[in-house]
Amino acid sequence: MNARSALGKYGETLAARRLVAAGMTVLERNWRCGRTGEIDIVARDGDVLVVCEVKTRRAGAYEHPMAAVTPEKAERLRGLAECWIHAHGGAPPGGVRIDLVGVLLPGRGAPVVEHARGVV
Repeated sequence: MNARSALGKYGETLAARRLVAAGMTVLERNWRCGRTGEIDIVARDGDVLVVCEVKTRRAGAYEHPMAAVTPEKAERLRGLAECWIHAHGGAPPGGVRIDLVGVLLPGRGAPVVEHARGVV
């Protein structure tokens, strides 16, 4: 595992903990839909299915993690959500929401984890 993938995996672990602390149930991590792409975290928030994109950055290295979701990435996430729903028997009664978790790792101190609901 290279440093970049280790950073991403660490950010996804922090994000999953944040979602669980917010009362969600993590259903899957790193779910792949063929060559279409990957959903970082699939969770359930009550009767709502949550497709969650996680972006992790070191402080000062790049823009804020939340800025990394472009319109093209948002469209891919919508397609991946449809793929997951199709593969798992349909949408739940509460529908589907796409969330974003940004993880910022400062040079010192605790990571900053931000969760934005329904961003796409």
